[in-house]
Formats: sequence, C-alpha cells, structure tokens
Amino acid sequence: MKDNLMRNIKIEKVTINIGVGEPGEKLEKAIKLLNYITKGKPVRTKTQKRIPDWGLRPNLEVACKVTIRGKKAVELLKNLLKAIDNKVSERKFDKEGNFGFGISEYIDIPGVDYKPDIGMSGLEVSVTLIRAGFRIKKRKIQSRKVPASHRITKEEAIKFMEKEFGLVTGGEK
Repeated sequence: MKDNLMRNIKIEKVTINIGVGEPGEKLEKAIKLLNYITKGKPVRTKTQKRIPDWGLRPNLEVACKVTIRGKKAVELLKNLLKAIDNKVSERKFDKEGNFGFGISEYIDIPGVDYKPDIGMSGLEVSVTLIRAGFRIKKRKIQSRKVPASHRITKEEAIKFMEKEFGLVTGGEK
C-alpha cells in the first residue's frame, strides 16, 4: 500500500526574529544581521501595549523579523540547526507540531562570519510545518478548520524532523 500524499509533512516557513527592546542603532544592526544571514528583507515589528516599567509605548519599533519560504527555508533551517548541533528539546514543540529554538550568537551558524559593524547578537528561529490541504484555514471563501485527524501532532513533527533533518530530541535543554 502506498503512502497517502496528503499526509506528507512539509516546512511552510522559517521565521527568524531579533528583539532588541528599543529603537535606534541596535535595531539597525539587527536588521543588517538578518539581511546578512538570510539575504531576505527584514521587517520591523512594533509594540502593541504600553509597559511603562520597560519604557515601551504602542507603535514603538523594538524588533525585526524575516520570513523565508520554500527550498530556501529548508536550506536555511539545515544551516541553523547545525548551529545548535541538531539538538532541540521536545518541550520546544507545540501541540500543532511547530517548534522554535534560539541561537545565542550568530557566529555559531556555519558559513556566517563575524561582522565588526554588527557586533554580537543572538536570534530566535520559529519553524511552521504544514500538510497538503492546510490552505482551507487561510482561504477567503469558505474557510474551514483543519480536521483533527489531519492536524500535525507533536509526535509526528518530531518524527519528521528526526527523519528529514537528523534532529536529536531530548527531554531537557
């Protein structure tokens, strides 16, 4: 019996985020870093709430992110996983199968050299997994929920990442 093609899991997107906490020179360096790592165009993200203790007010640009899709996302993810020795804790996976991890210093990524004008910085990586048919939840006309039997579980996501990317999962990290 052949495998059902509708059950195959794929990488939808890889999102890389750097939060600096304040606008200005640090944010500009973070944007340069994301552009250097991904060759994509980063976007600035704004605060939603006012938090006086942290000096935040609404619409203040405090972070940047870039989203990569397709084959480039798969290649980038392989490279980013090498920076953390292909180890991700099982706790980093959510119930929908998506996961994220952090890289403390960007020079840990293979092929990325230190840039004195950027300095040292870390980043966060989020990976979104999909199956064929997930478009039904995003389409404009007759959007529907993905049935529970077709959703990606945490266990399926871990198994996919171990098989396709050689990911090593452990209890704690």
